Amino acid sequence: MQFTSVDQSQTTTNLATEAIASSRHHEEHPDHRILGVVVFLVAESMIFLGMFSAYLIYRAMSEQWPPEGIERELLLPGINTIILISSSFVMNRGNKAIKNGDQAGLRVWFAATAIMGAIFLAGQVYEYSSLEFGLTTNLYASCFYVLTAFHGLHVTFGVILICGVLLRSAKDGHYTKESHFGPEAAELYWHFVDVIWIILFILLYLL
Repeated sequence: MQFTSVDQSQTTTNLATEAIASSRHHEEHPDHRILGVVVFLVAESMIFLGMFSAYLIYRAMSEQWPPEGIERELLLPGINTIILISSSFVMNRGNKAIKNGDQAGLRVWFAATAIMGAIFLAGQVYEYSSLEFGLTTNLYASCFYVLTAFHGLHVTFGVILICGVLLRSAKDGHYTKESHFGPEAAELYWHFVDVIWIILFILLYLL
């Protein structure tokens, strides 16, 4: 019995030592996941920068831009722009909620953001259906469809990310004010999508 007691004591000591070592090991390797998201968004920005540059070059080389026969409608894209920009502020409310430990607030504000993103995409589809030019009508039309569709793909992915956060938040305690990487990463990505759309709106609809 004496040996059993000694063995148990030794096992407990070893477990405690391993726990301390594991804790120190974790502290020595800080969480760089947000930095990874930022690097990813910078890479995505380079892709859009190349597309914007090509668009501006085409525009500079053309005598008339947009070409004759192209009429740019501002009402629907303007409403879509307001919805998308507003959704960033809505999502920020959700992130502030979880940082204060309010999981219900996170769910409400992120659900609202997902709905606004879906409305934006529906508005874009409706705009496509009402346009009088197609993908191959002229150079402006090709640029318009490629840029807006590529951005729309990013918005779709953003909505999926938000839905993923909502699904995970259904489990109480998954996100806390100390641990909220998912919502924070989704918000960074959504702000990126918003900024890209503002640039697109200026290039395609105003200039």
